Formats: sequence, C-alpha cells, structure tokens
Amino acid sequence: MELHMHSHRLAARTPDWTAAAVSGFAAGAVLMVLELIWAAAVHADNPWAVTHQVAAIAMGQNALRSSGFGIAVVAVALATHYVLGIVFGLVLAAIIAPFHLDSSVPMIWATGILFGVLIYLFDFYGMVGAFPWFAGMRGWSTFAAHLVFGMAAAVFYWQLERTR
Repeated sequence: MELHMHSHRLAARTPDWTAAAVSGFAAGAVLMVLELIWAAAVHADNPWAVTHQVAAIAMGQNALRSSGFGIAVVAVALATHYVLGIVFGLVLAAIIAPFHLDSSVPMIWATGILFGVLIYLFDFYGMVGAFPWFAGMRGWSTFAAHLVFGMAAAVFYWQLERTR
C-alpha cells in the first residue's frame, strides 16, 4: 500500500473558470440574502441603505442621496454585487487550483474563511479611499457575512470544479 500525501506546493494546474464564476455568483447570492435579512432586522427605518451604498460604487455618490426602494438603484446594486462576486470567485479559484487547496474538506473551509477575511479587509479598509461610505459598514455582522461568502464560494467551487 502506498501512502499519498497532498502537497500544497505551487503546481501548474488551471482552475475551472466556469465553476469559479458560478461559485462567485452563488456565494454573492448567499451574501445578498444575508445582507437583506440583516438590513430588514436591524435597519427597519431604511432597509435599502446597503443597496444604495453598493449601487454608489457604479453610480457615484448620487445613489447615497436617495433612500428607499428605487428600481435603477436596485438593478445597479445587483449587477455590481454579482460582478464583484464573480470576480472574487475567479480570484479564489486562481488561488485554490495551483496550490491544491481543494484536497480536503477542512482545507477548503479554511481557505474560504481566510479568503473571506481578506475580502473584508480589502473591501472595508483598502477600498475606503475610493468609496469612503464603506467605513460606516465595518463591523462584526459585515465581517461574518464576508466569512460566509468566502466559505460558500470555496465550497461551491470545490463541488462544481470538474477536475480535482
């Protein structure tokens, strides 16, 4: 009997880009549902505030001046949110595949958690220079939601990828 150990060294292995895009999209959907539930529970006075903040990435600060439901704001926020989810899914796959981080369930969970932490730091500390309204969104609930995004994207990719 031969013992095979999983190596996490860099190897030439191309990610499954389709699985990565679908994983990012699906994890973005999970994150969006969590954000809507949280906003409705905590921000009953204006549950659309986060939607306006996400839409402002593409629409500019004018999206922050309005409040409430607006079809244009919601459509832009959805598009922005899902495009970012897909991009982050592609980045995650580009990390997972060459390092064989999909070799076990604990490894894929740990990779997803770490990726969620990195996205949170990037979004709410790195991007605040360009989008200062994100500073007000920092907190444990947003952090937890990004952990869920990272784990969901990693697990979805692990389940959907064609070659392991």
